[in-house]
Amino acid sequence: MIVFDLVCRDHGHRFEGWFASSEDFSGQQQRGLVTCPQCDSHDVIKAPMAPRLNRKSNQQGVAVPVPAPAASPPPPVLPPEAREKLQAAFAAIAQAQAEAIKSSRWVGRNFVEDARAMHYGDKEPAPIHGQASPLEAKALVEEGVEIMPLLIPVAPPDEIN
Repeated sequence: MIVFDLVCRDHGHRFEGWFASSEDFSGQQQRGLVTCPQCDSHDVIKAPMAPRLNRKSNQQGVAVPVPAPAASPPPPVLPPEAREKLQAAFAAIAQAQAEAIKSSRWVGRNFVEDARAMHYGDKEPAPIHGQASPLEAKALVEEGVEIMPLLIPVAPPDEIN
């Protein structure tokens, strides 16, 4: 695995991504699979990185102190009855979403264009689902286009095993 430092060009958010190879990164980037975890931008590039230089086997290494990670508070523990209610709510949401998707057509990255065209009467209205960045979704809502997010991630049909 290769770890790349990545940056979204829209807002300059920096993050890292793990890929099998440089070609794997390029392929995922071209298919629109590499997105910024903070703003969901698809305009992501590799950030400049310092090369890792391995020392020779006959060289002595210098110990560099590594700071201990900051302790994070433990996650809150829900009482069993609250956990059961939450699980039931998620199951109901998943079931409702699955039913809605059955009568909907996957349009992928064309979602924004198709939703807008239907809203303005340029296309026959139909139930669709696809991909939109948070900024694109916000723009649609501001235009009065009725959309709603899928609460549970959906894999594109061509990527399902």
